[in-house]
Amino acid sequence: MQPARSWRTFVIYGVLTVFAVAVVGCSLSAETAAPQTSAPPTSADGGAIVGATTLSPALAHIHGLHIDAGGVVLAGTHDGLFALDPGTGAVNRVGESDDDFMGLTGVPGTSALFSSGHPGRSSSAANPLGLRASTDGGRTWVTRSLAGEVDFHALAATDRLLVGFDTASGLRVSNDGGANWAPGAAVAASSLAITDRGVWAVTDAGLQFSEDAGLSFSAVPEAPSLAMVAGARDALWGVDTFGNAWQSQDGRDWRNAGFVGRVEALTTDATNAYAATRDTLYRLE
Repeated sequence: MQPARSWRTFVIYGVLTVFAVAVVGCSLSAETAAPQTSAPPTSADGGAIVGATTLSPALAHIHGLHIDAGGVVLAGTHDGLFALDPGTGAVNRVGESDDDFMGLTGVPGTSALFSSGHPGRSSSAANPLGLRASTDGGRTWVTRSLAGEVDFHALAATDRLLVGFDTASGLRVSNDGGANWAPGAAVAASSLAITDRGVWAVTDAGLQFSEDAGLSFSAVPEAPSLAMVAGARDALWGVDTFGNAWQSQDGRDWRNAGFVGRVEALTTDATNAYAATRDTLYRLE
């Protein structure tokens, strides 16, 4: 395992690197242009690039990822739920639903899933869907609550606690598996995670942390500038706005885990972690 390094150090390295490249570029003669070659992606901090698997076929936009009880990576997309093979990149539809699976999440390491969103063309369900639940890895779904009322864009779950953010009604908290909800803190969360320590929320003001199940939050100044988070047990993962992956246990000390670029979703079951775009799956280590 690499030693923990400050995210601020990586950002400074990135700025210096960009400056150096600009100086060298300006010094080149305008008379002869160097031949252009295809270069591999690089991170803002110079970190290692994470190994990637190309997905086939490519998906529609990914709203959420989950690792089920068998280690299968599930992706909630604009037109259904799909299983992703980390080894081959094969993509297969799960179940028959073509719903828009907003906020897909689940109880880490299990086949218990939760989602929100909008009904697909083949569905007669209420719009928005409210909270939907599956106990068989996404093959079948039932309405748990809030049908026709809420479209959770961010969700995080344990076996009892659910925290969700809806752009219209704000943060909501459920302590009974999603049957009943109460208002949470007044934070606009673009991404949510739950670990043994508490609830984590990515906001415009940076990463915030709650020790009281989402009723109040405090800033986490040591965290990188994260775009998304995922958590399970004692593992907290994030991807920053530069595309670097980070791992932490307490939100104070962070380990840079490599570069993934602008991904759409992130998940962990505490043992494994993945990030993905519509056409690429990254395994984080």
